[in-house]
Amino acid sequence: MTILVTGATGNYGSVALDELKTLVPQEDIFALARSEEKAATLRDKGFQVRIATYDDPESLEKAFSGIDRLLFVLSSEVGSRKAQHQHVVDAAKNAGVSYIAYTSFNKADISTSPLAEEHAYTEQAILSSGIAHTFLRNNWYMENDLPLIEAALKVGKLVHAGGNGKAGWVLRSELAKLGARAVSGKFDFPSVLEAGNPLITYKQLAEVVESVTRTKLDVVDADVDTASQFLQENAGMPQNFADMIAGSQSVVKSGSLAVEPDDIEQYLGRPFLTVKESLQQLLGK
Repeated sequence: MTILVTGATGNYGSVALDELKTLVPQEDIFALARSEEKAATLRDKGFQVRIATYDDPESLEKAFSGIDRLLFVLSSEVGSRKAQHQHVVDAAKNAGVSYIAYTSFNKADISTSPLAEEHAYTEQAILSSGIAHTFLRNNWYMENDLPLIEAALKVGKLVHAGGNGKAGWVLRSELAKLGARAVSGKFDFPSVLEAGNPLITYKQLAEVVESVTRTKLDVVDADVDTASQFLQENAGMPQNFADMIAGSQSVVKSGSLAVEPDDIEQYLGRPFLTVKESLQQLLGK
């Protein structure tokens, strides 16, 4: 059985690869890189590397040749994912891939969040391909809000645009380990898995930050522009990036991430690290 991980040099893919080699022989693991330059680090770690980009269907089909199972990490290029992801699915089908684990979005098939659209398209493409699959519908990365948390600790105030919306904050590395287990073939995963921690609000998140750091925070529920300005002034973010982060907080406000998680322990072999444990790890506490 051969397994290939896409996005292998990214934060998710690299953790998934390291987890996979604890589950299956390393000689069965392949990593997808966009260039020989990016492949060098992977080869140094002993992984077999295939070179392809999501924009090049021919390179993808060649890269997937002889691969049984695919951990399909979404493209980072928002707005281009439909075409790119279709290329991946078509190449997987043409190459005879038997299973795809895809990193998706909570309730992607029915969500009204603009973030869900490209995921819904990809899920449908996989369904139409007839390839067996698991849609790993991941909730909110804790790392998404680390700049906000660090800025808040610096000034004693956390300004967010999340309202009373809830999310299931979880470390990216935890979700990557779950993805590795799904694609390993060693465990029985469902076709759809809603993955996240128990749901909390930004106010509750701030309370956990306070308990971990023993720092009192003034929590301010603001609009997107104000939340963006806070990040620009206190996290040193350029406006376009701050606007994106603050805008993502409004996704939490919309309720799109208020999705109760499935029984993660059944699939990961343990619960996810809690929000408190995750913050302790990220903040070095």
